[in-house]
Amino acid sequence: MKEKALRLGKSLTALLLALCLAACSAPAGETTSAETPAATEAVTENEVQGEGTYTPGTYTASAAGNNGDVTVEVVFSADAIESVTVTDHVETDGIGTNAVDILPGEIVETQSLGVDVVAGATVTSNAILEAVADCVTQAGGDAEALRAVAVEENTEKSEETLEADLVIVGGGAAGMTACIRAEELGLNVILVEKMAFMGGAISVSGGNQVVMGSELQREAGVTDDSVESMYEDFMANGAGLNVPELLTLYAENVGETSDWLQSNGVTFDMEGGLHHLAEYSHDRELAYTGSGAGAAENMRNAIAQTDAQVLLGTRASELIVDENGVVTGVLASSDSTDYTIQAQAVLLATGGYGNNKDLLSEELQSALYYGPVSSTGDGIIMATAEGVDAATRLMEYGKRYPNGIEVSEGIAKSTIAGNIVGWTMSAILVNSEGNRVVNERASNRTILETELEQEGQMLYLLMDQATFDAWRAQLGGAGISEEDIEGYLEANGSTTPIFIHGDTLEEVAETAGMDPAVLTATVERYNGFVQSGEDEDFGRDAAYMTMEIGDGPYYLVEQKPRFATTMGGLVINTSLEVQNTSGETIQGLYAAGELAGGVMGDDSPSGANNGWAVTSGKLAAESISSFIGQ
Repeated sequence: MKEKALRLGKSLTALLLALCLAACSAPAGETTSAETPAATEAVTENEVQGEGTYTPGTYTASAAGNNGDVTVEVVFSADAIESVTVTDHVETDGIGTNAVDILPGEIVETQSLGVDVVAGATVTSNAILEAVADCVTQAGGDAEALRAVAVEENTEKSEETLEADLVIVGGGAAGMTACIRAEELGLNVILVEKMAFMGGAISVSGGNQVVMGSELQREAGVTDDSVESMYEDFMANGAGLNVPELLTLYAENVGETSDWLQSNGVTFDMEGGLHHLAEYSHDRELAYTGSGAGAAENMRNAIAQTDAQVLLGTRASELIVDENGVVTGVLASSDSTDYTIQAQAVLLATGGYGNNKDLLSEELQSALYYGPVSSTGDGIIMATAEGVDAATRLMEYGKRYPNGIEVSEGIAKSTIAGNIVGWTMSAILVNSEGNRVVNERASNRTILETELEQEGQMLYLLMDQATFDAWRAQLGGAGISEEDIEGYLEANGSTTPIFIHGDTLEEVAETAGMDPAVLTATVERYNGFVQSGEDEDFGRDAAYMTMEIGDGPYYLVEQKPRFATTMGGLVINTSLEVQNTSGETIQGLYAAGELAGGVMGDDSPSGANNGWAVTSGKLAAESISSFIGQ
């Protein structure tokens, strides 16, 4: 994240504010900025303070954040914003909460609404700024003028050289797991993270993980799963493109890793139990307590108990390579410091490249993206640079899901949490003609492939009122707020995302451009299957056909392909060492997590990416410990 320069002098701040206010609201009878730019007039600090910029008092306002409303309380004196407090929010821990922690103080210190948003927490940042702007207006101030108050950046940097046994680049699940394990093994660790927080993709994931072979799985009732079964399931899901030795490594170690995580404070939802999924021949997925954000928070807490040095808001840019081709460290920088970090080993755990179109295939470039903004392929770029020459594989593949809504151009949010509830009730999937075309409880891959065959590469969720109410209640964790949903419904299909509603099936069909008779017949046929307990068309399990589609109002919600996780990455061996384009090991360089390509093939089943991240992170730390000990 870009650090803020927050040391403006009071005199300069007041002067800037005065100039902006004068430009935007010249008193009657005086020359306006259209005639003589008011910003060029000399105004002293005493003159500004004498005018009384605000009506003193305490004001409150709310604005839509990522998961719901963010409410602020702002205290004004006659001449300044005295305090800003976020009094209520439901933003994601470790992501949105960073903006809650950082922005209020910056607004007060700079007396400006022109402060930078917190990287990775843009929506929450903008909600805070919008709510404070509302309070400024209530207090009689000029919010637009405050947005124009420039905040100086610190252009002077210091230089610092650091040393460690291991430097980890990236603070997602793989990097955090590696840090915890490496410190446990007695290594001196520096972790470099470009964002303002550690968490990465796991923080915004569904929060599920494969736990095959763990005590957790056995306690949850499955005792007959095996490495061979997991291997076969993953191979089938990945179209046989999985790297066999990496997949075997994963299957042999994920159970032990899961139990080790539990012992380090990353807990699992045993009450919710193992998930029954079409991708797996055995139930082997558990949810984290508190979802992905909860797992990330627990990892951060575990790291806080170690002696690891964590550099946040610091971006690694280049690997240091000696004359023998051995990687000996990294160059990194924050806004205030340029770092040279010397280490006996470097672990790249920078995540994927989904947010870097230059690294994406044409197919992925056209898909909706819903992953973290930090997934820009930094590790790929550093490792493949001339002089390092790391090899890559399967770079054209990404994990696509079939349950996205397009919230802005090219950007998706997931409805999967709501869909899971909808399948237990009466939700079905129909195409643009109003026909049901797939078993809604099939694997994500099957539904995706069906979706891609449809006109416009999309399907619709059809729900009655009861199912829609239960469905919408589950979407907050994906950043789809009640306010968002109300806005989508008000548009009623005129803009994306398409949320169509109507009192009758005929009404929603006509709005969607479907033949009402076709949609009505589809509903009648499905309800007949519910009554008989057998889906004669697509084989939906009777356990998920317990409710008929009931009375209206009815809803049609778009379902489009979305992706966040990339399947390709650096070529590694079973010691997590990076290989070069000649097939040789690059001494001192390791990779883990999404950055290490090949284990999933062309697609990843549910809970697999989080499981691989933590397993490969732990194994990398152990491999590095052995390497350093030699």
